[in-house]
Amino acid sequence: MNFLAHIYLSGNNPSVMLGNFIGDFVKGRNLVDQFGGAIAKGIELHREIDSFTDHHAVVLQSKTRLRPKYRHYAPVIVDVFYDHFLSKNWLHYHATPLPDFARMAYGILDEHQALLPEGVRQLLPHMVRGNWLVNYGELWGIERALTGLSRRTRHVSLMDESVVELEAFYDDFRQEFEAFFPELINMANTFLLPLEGPVFPLKN
Repeated sequence: MNFLAHIYLSGNNPSVMLGNFIGDFVKGRNLVDQFGGAIAKGIELHREIDSFTDHHAVVLQSKTRLRPKYRHYAPVIVDVFYDHFLSKNWLHYHATPLPDFARMAYGILDEHQALLPEGVRQLLPHMVRGNWLVNYGELWGIERALTGLSRRTRHVSLMDESVVELEAFYDDFRQEFEAFFPELINMANTFLLPLEGPVFPLKN
């Protein structure tokens, strides 16, 4: 999953959210010694989310549709596509309007810049200025995000072209996200339950 989903799945604990957000930028296992308990829990949650997503049969359907053209970049593209559907349909999953939620998240990250890995500190101003979390809900926002990812790859990825597949198979990707994401929410709820109780339950 991409940035918005990781932040959303962190529950109501800012330290868990911080750890979940920086998870891709942190290596090693001595997480509590490096960051303290709650941030370490967020990093562990990030890794659990990635593992659950990588091995899920429904997500595999999305990746398989993209793999002939995008090869090993297909999982990265699917992560961004799924953030699109979360952003676009945000109020189905959370009671707080997304612009307000995004401002809260940006504020927490900015307040804790001293704890952020260097890669995150470099990325954060671009995220805030471009309001990525909100703009993922627009096709142009997804295209911009994928173009940025494409520029940072060592090899030709063609990720900047993949919004074409999103438009062509929009309902398929949407249905796969809607089948998968409630299961991911339940997994995150279970993981965080000993720490703080449930995350954000699906709205009826």
